[in-house]
Amino acid sequence: MALILLIALVALVWATDLLETEPIKPIPQKVEYDKKKAKLGKLLFHDPILSKNKTVSCATCHDLYNKWGTDHREASVGINGQSTGVNAPSVFNAVFNFRQFWDGRARDLREQALGPIHNPKEMGMTKEEVERRLNENPVYRKLFKEVYGTDRITFDQVIDAIVEFEKALITPNSKFDRFLRGEIELSKEELEGYKLFKRLGCISCHNGINVGGNSFQLFGAVIPVEWKPSNPDRYRITGREFDKNRYKVPSLRNVACTYPYFHDGSAKTLEEAVRKMSYHNLGYKLSEDEVRKIVAFLKTLTGELPEILKE
Repeated sequence: MALILLIALVALVWATDLLETEPIKPIPQKVEYDKKKAKLGKLLFHDPILSKNKTVSCATCHDLYNKWGTDHREASVGINGQSTGVNAPSVFNAVFNFRQFWDGRARDLREQALGPIHNPKEMGMTKEEVERRLNENPVYRKLFKEVYGTDRITFDQVIDAIVEFEKALITPNSKFDRFLRGEIELSKEELEGYKLFKRLGCISCHNGINVGGNSFQLFGAVIPVEWKPSNPDRYRITGREFDKNRYKVPSLRNVACTYPYFHDGSAKTLEEAVRKMSYHNLGYKLSEDEVRKIVAFLKTLTGELPEILKE
């Protein structure tokens, strides 16, 4: 019995040390959010009533049940079949990003939610039209009354509910998270892939709780990439030459499921994305064995679907 307790104590100490020293941190298994608001936000997220011609919802570009919070398109499509020209990042775990959108123009989920609703290529709605439609809908009037206690629906309440829902969209308990907590072991190939990920320098940009999403970095830092005026990069926001081809680093959470990759969807497979990034940002041409091992590690970052989607 004493031996079992000693082994358990050693395992606990090892897991604690691992969590403190590793540059990637596990997603918390639960986060705090207002469940009533979030359930209302879930309904709004999936309702095309928020788009001008009632054909597009938030879920059109962020399919939560089948495409891991993306649409698997090179560029998303909004109202009237208009292309946004940008690959939609996953909305899963977006609450952990330090900025939103590829160019980082939104400081938080609230500012992010405002963008697509007002964008003429995406949902094309005004604040006034959103309020008019929802206030004319008896079901929504009842639901908003229950949640917010008011007789009139406001646009701020709509955004507040959607944001509360998005807070709940976390994907915990990936194989790698469980490894970090000392609950399981990685396979030999997965562990070697993680060691390569760190040794080659991928970890310098892809770290923290979201394995990215916490800095702006240059795409083509070692081997330059051609800049295009259509890029959704920081240059579009700042106008500084320094910011050409500089983007918010995408999260690698669930990356095996969120193809195609990069801002323009130009990498169709995870293997292709790994080769391109290692070449352009690290200056390495990886062997097939190295690519296979890194991809094996990246696949361990796939978590569980959010609990709120099961309700």
